[in-house]
Amino acid sequence: MVVSNPIVSIDLDDTGLPPPTPEVEQERRLAIFDLLESNTFSISNNPDNGLNANGPFALLVAVRGTRLILSLYDPKGGGKGFEFFLSLNPLKTTINDYFNICDKYFDAVKRLPPGKIEAIDMARRGIHDQGGEIVLERLAGKIATDLPTARRLFTLICSLYFRE
Repeated sequence: MVVSNPIVSIDLDDTGLPPPTPEVEQERRLAIFDLLESNTFSISNNPDNGLNANGPFALLVAVRGTRLILSLYDPKGGGKGFEFFLSLNPLKTTINDYFNICDKYFDAVKRLPPGKIEAIDMARRGIHDQGGEIVLERLAGKIATDLPTARRLFTLICSLYFRE
């Protein structure tokens, strides 16, 4: 059963990463805000770990090398809940494409007319959708979610994968 708004808190572990640019930091804040406002998330095969498969969850998102780590905890405390480890290799190309189009978008906002900005933004949203779909595929059988939640998770993954 997929439950709405089970993620009630989100933290990012950016240990060892360079400080994010203002644009990346803004993307992080927006994705976290949007996720907390609306998310669909449940553990598909819940092991006996003390967590309710339908939440509520505190979520910690980390990237270590080429692995994504999603750690779920009871938001009221009680120790570690459950961790999912996923390879980022299937997302690498899409992440790079997303960074490239975001660079173009942020540059365009400063100097191009609205029509050109809109065209770049449409391409950016298309790549963002593609990233969300890959996240959905990677979580299949582990976490049940929807495309809007997966898109926001993709944004957080990108913000942690960011390299200067």
